Amino acid sequence: MHPLWQIEGPSLLWIQVNLRQDWLTPIMQVITRFGDGGIFWIGFCILLLCIPKSRRTGIAASLSLALNGLVTNACLKNIIGRIRPYVRFPELTVLTTIPSDSSFPSGHTAASFAVAAGVYMAGWKKTGVVLYVFSGVIGFSRIYLGVHFPSDVIGGAVVGVLCAWGARKFIDLAGKTQKVQKKGRKRK
Repeated sequence: MHPLWQIEGPSLLWIQVNLRQDWLTPIMQVITRFGDGGIFWIGFCILLLCIPKSRRTGIAASLSLALNGLVTNACLKNIIGRIRPYVRFPELTVLTTIPSDSSFPSGHTAASFAVAAGVYMAGWKKTGVVLYVFSGVIGFSRIYLGVHFPSDVIGGAVVGVLCAWGARKFIDLAGKTQKVQKKGRKRK
């Protein structure tokens, strides 16, 4: 057995026995839907892009989300190919739709953290913090519902933040290039 599974398997089973509640499960099932296919986050980014005051933040969040989609879904999930926890631990009951892709990293968590970090790094600190907390709850919902290992969620959060950081660096570089080009035109 993989050493990490020796910790994570019992942790997931402990959550199943001790934290799952009849009243909490439907709430977690709704919360997890906010990460389905990135639809909520795409809509959120479009909303930011449509409002002139938030357009720059919308660009940062959109670029973070797009980069995250490439890194998480096109690359990491396919390269790593980690099995889902309910496959490794059949005694774990899944309380949501069974995903068809690999487990690492959590795409729901990665997309959520990419947008939260993109918003935060764009200067909307308070909104970013609220989105970080919401992203953490989405990540926990994936563990609670039995479709991700805790390390999948932690990995998703890290990947999401790194994608936002990469997007921020790209935006900064593009801005510097644009300023240099404008200065060059003025000199001629």
